[in-house]
Amino acid sequence: MQANFSVEESVSSLWEKLGGWLDAIILKLPNLIMAILVMFLFYLLARGIRKVLRRTILRKISQVSIQEIIAKVVFVTIILIGFFIALGVLDLDKVLTSILAGAGVVGLAIGLALQGTLSNTFGGLILSFMPQLKINDFIKADGVSGFVTEISLRNIIIKQPDNNVVVIPNSKFIDGSFTNYSMNNRNRIFVHCGVGYESDLQMVEDLTVKIIQDNFKQNDGESVEFFFTEFGDSSINFMVRFWADCVNVKQEHAARHKAIKLIKTHFDDREINIPFPIRTLDFGKNSLQMVKDQA
Repeated sequence: MQANFSVEESVSSLWEKLGGWLDAIILKLPNLIMAILVMFLFYLLARGIRKVLRRTILRKISQVSIQEIIAKVVFVTIILIGFFIALGVLDLDKVLTSILAGAGVVGLAIGLALQGTLSNTFGGLILSFMPQLKINDFIKADGVSGFVTEISLRNIIIKQPDNNVVVIPNSKFIDGSFTNYSMNNRNRIFVHCGVGYESDLQMVEDLTVKIIQDNFKQNDGESVEFFFTEFGDSSINFMVRFWADCVNVKQEHAARHKAIKLIKTHFDDREINIPFPIRTLDFGKNSLQMVKDQA
């Protein structure tokens, strides 16, 4: 009899709790509908913003993988904002506080564990938005020069002229400096040479400047500049610099190659001597004696 009474009490207590939950659900039903509506609206908002980003801002990023990651991050962020607002509508402030506290602890632990990876990831995002660096640019960084073939969330990949591939971590690339030869369509070329001491220096200057001007077009604000630089051991050395179309080192070498050949050809025609280093030994001023080997 006592056992039956205990079962009846348990069943009665269960029904009371279920009834209380049902009453609570009914009372919270408007809030629940509002929370679902908020989540749906934020889902539509996240999709719309993601689509707009892909059509506008993300087009400026050359790396497709980074475009997708940024779009997903923005999408998830907006959904999370909607989720937290929905919890607030349901008056689940304590749950919201617990979730935020737990997310903070987990985020701190993940950040400490993946410090190097996150540094490279943020470095990749920064590089993707940098106007000074694009795919197919010819750059020189960390003693390595070549064409940029890929910018990922972990590293930047450079293909050298000898076809070797160099991988540089984004964090290291961001902290260092680099030279981008492709940012400008024209660069200044330097050519160094020397003429014999017997040469007419004014004629050498005028001839060299004319050679360069006739074969390399100089735009507005550009000019051919000529400077004698030093009295060398066997020649008077000079430097000529001018502007040429080049966006990589190969084109720079080609322009210098052409200029050197032209200067040599015209100097030979005018019998202008380009001396090579020589050394004179004066035996008269040195006491050189032959010493016989005595047994």
